Amino acid sequence: MQISNLILKGMESKILNTILSAGKPLKAGEIVELSGIDKKEVDKIVKALKTEGRIFSPKRCFYDVSK
Repeated sequence: MQISNLILKGMESKILNTILSAGKPLKAGEIVELSGIDKKEVDKIVKALKTEGRIFSPKRCFYDVSK
C-alpha cells in the first residue's frame, strides 16, 4: 500500500471516530474543528465515505456513521 493510501485511510478512520465520539450527526465544519483535518480533505473524504455507505446524511449537511 502506498503512503498516500495509508494517510487517506488514517484520515477516514479519524473522521469516523470523530463522528462516533460526538455521539450525534455533525456538519462538515464541526468535523474539521474536532478532527483538525483540512476542510478540503474532510469534504473529499466525507463524499467518498458516503458513496461507500460508511456514513449517511440524516438531514441536509449533517453526517453520521452507518450502523
